[in-house]
Amino acid sequence: MRRIPRSPRFVNGAVSFWYRELGQPQRREPLGGDADYDVCVVGAGYTGLWTAYYLKKERPDLRVAVVDRYFAGFGASGRNGGWLSAEFPGPRERYARSHGKAMMIAFQRALMRTVDEVVRVAGDEGIEADVHQGGMRLVATNTAQRERLTRDIEHLQEWGYWPDDLHMVDPGQDQGVAVEGLTAAAYSPHAARVQPAKLVRGLADTVEALGVDLYEGTTVTEIRPRRGAARPAAVTELGTVHADHVIRATEGYTATMRGLRRDWLPMHASMIATEPVPAELWERIGWEGREVLGDSAHTYVYAQRTADDRIAIGGRGVPHRFGSEPDAEGATQPHAIAELWHSLVRLLPDASEVPIEHAWSGVLGAPRDWSPTVDLDTESGLGWAGGYVGSGVATSNLAGRTLRDLLLRRETELTRLPWVGRRVRGWEPEPLRWVGTRVTNGLYRTADRRESGSAGHTSRLAGLAGRISGR
Repeated sequence: MRRIPRSPRFVNGAVSFWYRELGQPQRREPLGGDADYDVCVVGAGYTGLWTAYYLKKERPDLRVAVVDRYFAGFGASGRNGGWLSAEFPGPRERYARSHGKAMMIAFQRALMRTVDEVVRVAGDEGIEADVHQGGMRLVATNTAQRERLTRDIEHLQEWGYWPDDLHMVDPGQDQGVAVEGLTAAAYSPHAARVQPAKLVRGLADTVEALGVDLYEGTTVTEIRPRRGAARPAAVTELGTVHADHVIRATEGYTATMRGLRRDWLPMHASMIATEPVPAELWERIGWEGREVLGDSAHTYVYAQRTADDRIAIGGRGVPHRFGSEPDAEGATQPHAIAELWHSLVRLLPDASEVPIEHAWSGVLGAPRDWSPTVDLDTESGLGWAGGYVGSGVATSNLAGRTLRDLLLRRETELTRLPWVGRRVRGWEPEPLRWVGTRVTNGLYRTADRRESGSAGHTSRLAGLAGRISGR
């Protein structure tokens, strides 16, 4: 194990590096008692804020409130890797079985347009979020990864990606990023780099300016459906918010709410950010297009070149904590920091002497079938969206627009997409889900080690991990 260089300014946690750069926001006022609205959104992350944004843009007269336990963007929205991409997290075949292949392809095309939509709104609303639409580069560094990447590209081109949307790049002619041991690379233009906390903070300021009441420091303990003449409600420690509709946008924190402990599994991901990389190293590394960068390992990583020329790289940390307990301030474990640093050095050895300045983690939501959902039950008055499994920066925007149409009782191309109304069974009780996620994670890591040490095909252990997890 090589020594991991740490900056004298190294910080572990403090929510995320993105907030260290900005400074954590001064919290808005909490709920002041019982209140009444047309729509109450629980959770002030991307999903909740996009839902409020599109509702108020379409219907300025609607009374909309957003309630959050901490502050807007405290969760995954302010901690993620800054990948605004058209990647779809769920198995496409599952949606096609219920709605047909054409509808799944329409879903994928809608996600591609969503990348452009987020970029457009950020520009129109003056949200400075370090957005750079440089696309996405996926790399393979051994034979098994190359075969898997090639096979995945061929598969995706049958499910909504045309050749211009995602294609292989000749490593001999590729001048993108100087990845060590590169055996294959692919590129998609449907991606952008963002600074996540700047995006969510700008979005929160925007919806507040539109007239949305945003309450922070307000813990919702229960969401109640409509019961006879009693309207739906979000019950908090400071009062109850009654509304015609209550939208749950709590993603990885869903398990903390009464009656929802097994709906979505809180999965933890970790990140590190380096000090600014010196200009002479960038000359060797390349990355002039500032595309987001990912690899083809089973325990994959995702990276970006930040606006101030750091490298931020993320991946799976401790996948699931016993009892579905989410973290608070984002500290990540030493072994996760070490794994991310070794992944960085494996891909970009020229960066091996650049000190790590920050490490953090965040929690995301995983449904039992790994497929995100959007729904509105008009009878109960409750709606929800989430389960993005780490692909939520763009997907949350599509969810917000879909919830707008559902709330306004519109039948549109968005409300017909196959994730609308999808229901899945809950996760197994503890300790089964804790054991299962640990075993699965270990199998994927062992599969990666075996593939890196041989010229063979995809390890059978990865297939076993997929069967255990249900992916």
